Amino acid sequence: MAYGDIKLFAGSGCPELAKRIADYIKIPLGEWDIVEFPNENLFVKLHGSVRGQDVYLIQSHSRPVHRNIMETLIAIDCLKRDSASRVTVVVPYMAYSQSDKKDQPRVPISARLLADMIEVAGADRWITIDLHAQQIQGFYKIPGDSLTAFHILVEYFLEKNLDAVVVTPDLGFAKRGRNFAAELNLPLAFVEKRRIGNQNEREALSLIGNVTGKDVIIVDDLVDTAGSMEQAVQLVKSEGAKDVYVTFTHPVLSYPATKRLGSLDIKEIVTTDTIPIPPEKMLPNIKVLSVAGLLGEVILRSHEGRSVGELFNE
Repeated sequence: MAYGDIKLFAGSGCPELAKRIADYIKIPLGEWDIVEFPNENLFVKLHGSVRGQDVYLIQSHSRPVHRNIMETLIAIDCLKRDSASRVTVVVPYMAYSQSDKKDQPRVPISARLLADMIEVAGADRWITIDLHAQQIQGFYKIPGDSLTAFHILVEYFLEKNLDAVVVTPDLGFAKRGRNFAAELNLPLAFVEKRRIGNQNEREALSLIGNVTGKDVIIVDDLVDTAGSMEQAVQLVKSEGAKDVYVTFTHPVLSYPATKRLGSLDIKEIVTTDTIPIPPEKMLPNIKVLSVAGLLGEVILRSHEGRSVGELFNE
């Protein structure tokens, strides 16, 4: 082996998921102290040495986002200064993945800044799931694995054997929606949005495709405030859809997402544990699938130098 033994460490962003990954790999999580001082400065101290080890830091950029990002950077620095042979950051949900380009004057490209900070902190590799913009992979000079949880979602819906139509809530997700529909061997429809008049006036929605008398699976990579998802559900219902299922990888669920989703006629909301959902946001019809097996297998393959693409028949 080019590196020492696997060492797993859990950040504050997804401790339950980190424990599930550790259970999958059958390796206990490493012990460390993460302390926040009264002045909000963070301090990380390892309980044991990681010298020469192959270290995986599992940290999702959930709320509080900026604290968890800073914790990630400080933890990487701590691990490198203790002479870890390799440090891989496993970020199930990567923040700022919607800020991937200059789409208007005088704005930053925050996803590139985050990539630079992770590299400067000392990370050797990165692993993430369902980036909102796939070109973010090119922001990193270090190697990484950009995974997808869609296979997990597809397997769940294959078991339901629905006579359904897959719908994407906007045209920007059309390509990935097409792949999702192809895996389920189902037809695809799209929600098209356009402005009426100037930018201050409301959007007009139209559906490209037919959902009348069919169940519908609305698919996206994440749900933040659920505005687009709310519009999509209302539109397919107005077009005669029967049961509506909503599925997405990352349950960001910023206010007022839970209120919006809870008020809609949705049969089931299927998501993953890339971001922990607090009890107050856990609606009765939410089904959470775990990505622990996916991430655990990729960690093992990365450590052993085996192909990750083989997991997806690539």
